[in-house]
Amino acid sequence: MSYSYIVLIEDESRATSRMDGQVDLALDALGMRLRYASGPIKVFAQEQTPIILLPGSGVVIGDLFTRIGRVVSDGRQLPTLTQPSQFRDHLLKHYWGDYVLVQPSVDGTRSLSFTRDPSGGLGCVYVLQSGSGFVASDVSVAADTGLYRRQIDWDAVVQLLTYPNHKAQRTALVDVRELLPGCSLQLHGQDVSATLAWSPWDHVAAANRHRDFAEAAADVRSAVLSVIKAWAKIDPFILLELSGGLDSSIVGMCLHQARARVACCTLVTPVPGADERQYADLIAQRLGVTLHAIELKYEDARFDFVPPAHLANPSITALQYATNSAFDAMGDRLDVGSFYSGGGGDTVFSFLGSAAPAADAVRERGFATGIAAIRDLSALHECTFWKAARLTVRKLLRQRRSLGKPDGSFLNPAKVSRSVQDHPWFAAAPAHALPGDRDRIFDLAGTQVFRDYLPRGMRRPLRMPLLSQPVVEACLRVPTWMWIREGLNRAVARSAFADMLPKDILERRSKGTFVNYSGAIYRRSKERMQDFLLTGILQERGLLDTHALTTFFATDLRSGDQSLQRIYDLCMVENWVRHQS
Repeated sequence: MSYSYIVLIEDESRATSRMDGQVDLALDALGMRLRYASGPIKVFAQEQTPIILLPGSGVVIGDLFTRIGRVVSDGRQLPTLTQPSQFRDHLLKHYWGDYVLVQPSVDGTRSLSFTRDPSGGLGCVYVLQSGSGFVASDVSVAADTGLYRRQIDWDAVVQLLTYPNHKAQRTALVDVRELLPGCSLQLHGQDVSATLAWSPWDHVAAANRHRDFAEAAADVRSAVLSVIKAWAKIDPFILLELSGGLDSSIVGMCLHQARARVACCTLVTPVPGADERQYADLIAQRLGVTLHAIELKYEDARFDFVPPAHLANPSITALQYATNSAFDAMGDRLDVGSFYSGGGGDTVFSFLGSAAPAADAVRERGFATGIAAIRDLSALHECTFWKAARLTVRKLLRQRRSLGKPDGSFLNPAKVSRSVQDHPWFAAAPAHALPGDRDRIFDLAGTQVFRDYLPRGMRRPLRMPLLSQPVVEACLRVPTWMWIREGLNRAVARSAFADMLPKDILERRSKGTFVNYSGAIYRRSKERMQDFLLTGILQERGLLDTHALTTFFATDLRSGDQSLQRIYDLCMVENWVRHQS
């Protein structure tokens, strides 16, 4: 099972009302043991959840490693620093992992701070009112003990519908907030505030940039290998989810270097497009194991299922339900201890679809490097040099990227949200930021929703090593234009692992897709989907454009119609809200 914890916080006037009574007994019944207490807080966690007692005061909940990949299991391995902020900054600079840092004050005041590591590998949500409440790995623990009663925040739901895939502190449950990765939560009496403790912008700064391609590739290789070897030390048996693409293949070959015990699994569908066995099997052969292929059936992709109780936002579509169920079942069948995925690799390895890399080269290194980058861009996208040049100039003239226009498709125009809570990384963007750096950091913020899509990570740890802090930092140090060298996407990663990857994968440009499968599911289920939406709660609340939906369902689905994903998203939200009572 993945890690689970809850930190109870009481103000002075209620210090004995809740923490010494029924809640403690309820937590004990859930297998949550008291692991740490100091002043106004009690930390409960399951026995398998690592708790590192810090010198002086405080705890680290979760997995922690040194920068060279050594496991930290004892607080005596960590330095003693007087100020909590100093210790937090030291931890972020010299250590990494999937953790939440809990720091009571050391000066006798009722101050607390919580810091979530930049990868966001361990969940962190909270409800705090009048100086008391809880901070937890997920909301289900609080709901199961009576500390929280689920209630939908409809304003947040409307924002989520209008700005899909945007990660915000506000969740779709009333009063529940999420501490975003790399952020710190401070409590001073009844005052609560969240600040940015780790910023990706520090790592794209000119002083930290790589200027040599070979040096950049070596840095990326070292970071990825070190991280995966570190994780493999604590994961005795791993199920590697192979897509057949570059990212999961790199993870697989690094696991081979780590001499980890690995099983390999890939997904196939009844329709063409997603069968990656010819590529995935190349990695399985290198690992010396059998490739397990799971065929997703049409009936596996359900849109009317009971969502996992830990979710504070709707986040699982029909396709994600099918893939999660398939991997979870294979994990049970093989009795593995953890899942490994190449998730986030496209973003971390700067797979940008725009002219931003060439624009960065012009601004950062001048005309000669800019011309070379434009040539690389034209080769990458198989267009003329002059078209690539025009797009580069256009990108240079439009340097700022906003959060994006609201998506009002299939929504009642009167209900579309016109504002949304900004992500702290967006607010921290310097005015002089390069277009490509801006794009990839905004995209990196989008990867923070990945773990919400993957509930199998609640039963077993789900590792996304390419999103680990050292890897992200190493990749941010590489200028965007290096990633498209010689017209190849993710060129630095390809170079970094050229001696380890099979030639067919190293030179591959295509990717598998579930588009045909999603279309086939829709055609078989569209009458039920239509009824699900037009007789549901979203419709009752007047949020949907019924005419637009009826028209869409009455029309034959066109190839490549992006509206299909919107229909799946609406069904996802409808399904979630039906199960929140």
